[in-house]
Amino acid sequence: MKRPYGAILAGGLATRMGGGDKGRLLIGGQTLLSHVIDRLSPQVEGLVLNANGDPGRFADVGLPVVADSVDGFAGPLAGVLAGLDWAADQGATCVVTAAADTPFFPRDLVHRLMQAAEGQTHPLVLATTPRTGDEALKSGGGSRVNRHPTFGLWPVALRDDLRAALKDGLRKVVLWTDNHNGREALFSADPFDPFFNVNTPEDLAKAQKMLALL
Repeated sequence: MKRPYGAILAGGLATRMGGGDKGRLLIGGQTLLSHVIDRLSPQVEGLVLNANGDPGRFADVGLPVVADSVDGFAGPLAGVLAGLDWAADQGATCVVTAAADTPFFPRDLVHRLMQAAEGQTHPLVLATTPRTGDEALKSGGGSRVNRHPTFGLWPVALRDDLRAALKDGLRKVVLWTDNHNGREALFSADPFDPFFNVNTPEDLAKAQKMLALL
């Protein structure tokens, strides 16, 4: 399989941070978005940023910007679809997504997702990490992993199926991936979950401390 293209998802409303672009928040003197670009760009053939509103506000980032094609802030799947449509225009067969507020995801994300997709007709894989401590207890014997739906490998061939599902009201990522026999790639959560994302001011302070562990 050829190296995929990448899409950074920044189309959310950031309500718990008081609105605005979470990717512009700073840790270690660098924006969250910049951390994400630094980690993802070496792993992919090319990058696009999915963001709604005026794309000009990201002119300094140096990436093409695509908005959701589904109205009403339909969640991460709408961003995935925007990335797939863009990737199709590049002649790509698949795209890897990453969230703009998740600065510590693995530097081998793409390689591991593609490994997990070997043999699939339509590569479709979500990143996961083990549930530990209280999370495992709360699961009540259910799934032993946390699925991270904004970090995945997605097939361009299924973009019209995804578009139809979104128009029918589907919003939950794992319902769509499960319907298409999606797989999982398990990543270590030591010393912390690499898919930790910044949703609140408290999370931002925690991310500053986590940065020192890298």
